[in-house]
Amino acid sequence: YTKEGKLISWRRCIYMECAELIDSFAWKHWKNISSPTNWENVRIEIVDIWHFILSLLLEEYRDKNGKDFKAIATEVNTVSVFQDFCKEEEHPNESDIYGILNDIELIIHKCSGFGFNLGELLSTYFTLAIKCGLNLEILYKTYIGKNVLNIFRQNNGYKEGSYKKTWNGKEDNEVLAQILEQELDFDTIYKKLEECYKKA
Repeated sequence: YTKEGKLISWRRCIYMECAELIDSFAWKHWKNISSPTNWENVRIEIVDIWHFILSLLLEEYRDKNGKDFKAIATEVNTVSVFQDFCKEEEHPNESDIYGILNDIELIIHKCSGFGFNLGELLSTYFTLAIKCGLNLEILYKTYIGKNVLNIFRQNNGYKEGSYKKTWNGKEDNEVLAQILEQELDFDTIYKKLEECYKKA
């Protein structure tokens, strides 16, 4: 539970973020059918999913192994697809959109049933991430950036509902993606977000 008494379900968080990821693609047959995929936003959404998978991992291993974080690293490292995830990133294939959507829905399926296999979830996640042009290095960089943005959001009224998520026609995730092309330092990213937000 949160300090406000809200129940935390990491699995629900994962499949709801997956639903947001699906909306990054032109999947609708009745609207914007030829819209190109915004791959930068896809990357951000995939990192959002990782945030909750990592939280789930921490919770599972805290319950089983106390604070043995090496056990988490071992679990991740034993996933066969992880070795491919550590290689150079692949370029996303626009023609494989339906295959990617199937992988996203597979993650939803793995998180929404009663049975649950962490290894299978990790394997499906890394497969999806690779198809969308991420590798371990990109995940790491984007994860740092998204953490900065989340702190920035909280400091600017996100919980209270006063935060502006769209800045001059761009979602804050898109602004972050542009900043991350040049910066990886926490303080510098935060400062640049502040500068952009003031102009919004």
